[in-house]
Amino acid sequence: MFDVITIGSATRDVFLVSDKFIALKSKRFPTGAGECVALGSKIDVDELVLTTGGGATNAAATLASLGLHTATMTRIGDDSTGKDIVDDLSRFGVSTHFVRMVKGGQSAFSVLLTMKNGERTVLVYRGVSAAFEPKDVHWEGCKQTKWIYLTSLGGNIALSKKIIRHAAQCGVKVFWNPGKAELHAGMNALAPVLAQVDVLTMNLEEAKLLTGKRTTAAMLQALSLSGKIRLITNGTDGSYAWYEKQILHAGTSGVKAISRTGAGDAFGSGFLAGLIKQNDVRYALTLGTLNAESVITEHGAKNGILTSWPSASAIQKIQIL
Repeated sequence: MFDVITIGSATRDVFLVSDKFIALKSKRFPTGAGECVALGSKIDVDELVLTTGGGATNAAATLASLGLHTATMTRIGDDSTGKDIVDDLSRFGVSTHFVRMVKGGQSAFSVLLTMKNGERTVLVYRGVSAAFEPKDVHWEGCKQTKWIYLTSLGGNIALSKKIIRHAAQCGVKVFWNPGKAELHAGMNALAPVLAQVDVLTMNLEEAKLLTGKRTTAAMLQALSLSGKIRLITNGTDGSYAWYEKQILHAGTSGVKAISRTGAGDAFGSGFLAGLIKQNDVRYALTLGTLNAESVITEHGAKNGILTSWPSASAIQKIQIL
């Protein structure tokens, strides 16, 4: 019996860090700014970091590192990248029994062009992870766990719903961190299964997209259900939790971010680890925050994760109101 099975994407991440990457403000870019290099030039890279990523593997690494019996269900190719992903999961003590290797397929691959201030642009090749299918889920295996930690399945909302319903039928609790592709389906599409989601988490932008509300309190209220936990993260402003008709806010300690890649995965998996350990939302918020803050101090979504439960002095640094 596993404590947690994570389900979702797995990638090979390559961080290229250089002071030659610069931000250029322009309305031509959807975000209002572009990350630019001199055309036709050869750029010196100051730092190269090779790691693995993807919501499912990032979460699994935290959970296993904190001593929870963890497995991952993900989809990779039978290439060298896929082998690297499996090897990295094994290094963290994550069971790879449910990993599906697609013959002749290419694994997901990301290149992160990272500026010295931590801002970055991500070039993504999704490979076989872009087509998550029902056959990629080990349905019998889903019965062999206490929790399922479900991340984005590339917008396959029908499969996400099927996994959530299956877990509920088996008496397995669900932690769901949907991606924007799933959230674009809208509240009406997601509402039928939200009652079966024990913990739902998303960032502020995603919560606005799903609920159409303007304030954090209104967003949490729109998502609230009796006995369920709802989480919204908002970067340096901290995170919010709705549980049993009350809203809690977890502040941050103000650590300097080197890279914010993987912060959401670190918060979510840290929260779940804390919830499993003490069944206390306040403690879970603290652990999620500490794990996210540890991750953003290094390049790579797994390089900074907590490998032991935090000390009392570390816990006191995070204020819960």
